[in-house]
Amino acid sequence: MTQQLLPGYLIYPGSSSERSLLLQFMQQSYREIFPQQNFAHLARTVEQYFSKDTPLWWVEESQKLKVKSQNTIPDSRQKVACLWVGNAVDQVKGDRHTYIFLLYVKPEYRQRGIGKALMRYLEDWARTKGDRQIGLQVFQSNTLALDLYHKLGYQIQSHWMIKTLKEGSREQGRAGSRE
Repeated sequence: MTQQLLPGYLIYPGSSSERSLLLQFMQQSYREIFPQQNFAHLARTVEQYFSKDTPLWWVEESQKLKVKSQNTIPDSRQKVACLWVGNAVDQVKGDRHTYIFLLYVKPEYRQRGIGKALMRYLEDWARTKGDRQIGLQVFQSNTLALDLYHKLGYQIQSHWMIKTLKEGSREQGRAGSRE
């Protein structure tokens, strides 16, 4: 069902036939943060997790075109954003909750309230499912997203830490240290 998300923008559910478009949006999202990286492996993520249980929504720009009868009709729509979610379990409380896999707004459509409107839309959707929280992961370098999430009341619950392992060598602890 298509509905207005914001004036000039429509939101509607995606379908399983849009895997390749979801993958394109996902790869573009990552390329903006890590431009030198190849993200072909994200196809496996989409293949593994995209299902009827992980809803996808698209946002389209709805441009109005006047016709001779003075009526206006939607014309020339373009996908400008998407939101893909699944489920997760809070590892502290054990509660199942909505988890955001991807929230992406094309760069030329940012700072127009689309991301905020998508998050509000998702909050309403999650409440109807009985969820009491929404989880997400965001890269530290993605300051626009971090600012949005903080403004919407999201708080850091944990830090995800990574150590790159060097091939062929094992780093030793300091002599006498406890490990």
